[in-house]
Amino acid sequence: MDYLFFLVLMVHILAAVGVIGLVLVQHGKGADMGAAFGSGASGSLFGATGSANFLSRATAVLATVFFLTSLSLAFLASSKPKTTGSVMQDAVNSAPVQTPPAGGVDKGAGPSDADSKAKDIPK
Repeated sequence: MDYLFFLVLMVHILAAVGVIGLVLVQHGKGADMGAAFGSGASGSLFGATGSANFLSRATAVLATVFFLTSLSLAFLASSKPKTTGSVMQDAVNSAPVQTPPAGGVDKGAGPSDADSKAKDIPK
């Protein structure tokens, strides 16, 4: 099952990079006017309009592959068996809490200087 997940993930990443590359290579709608005045589109490998059709179709195919691999990855991730138990089972065990002495309340350390300005105010 892990091999299938990683295979679909690699196809997904390659499709994403391909879509990015194809979108960056394509001309925008405003580039048609500039191409009419001799930017060399007619002498290209695919002809004057062949590159637009090829790039558009290749982008559509890779976008479909990207969409299908996205759904496949979501399905494969949701079909993995869930781990049983609590999230806290894997947490690091902390030190036990110190219990107060049985004879009374722990008063803590008082001021070391008898002339200290921090004194208890009687109620």
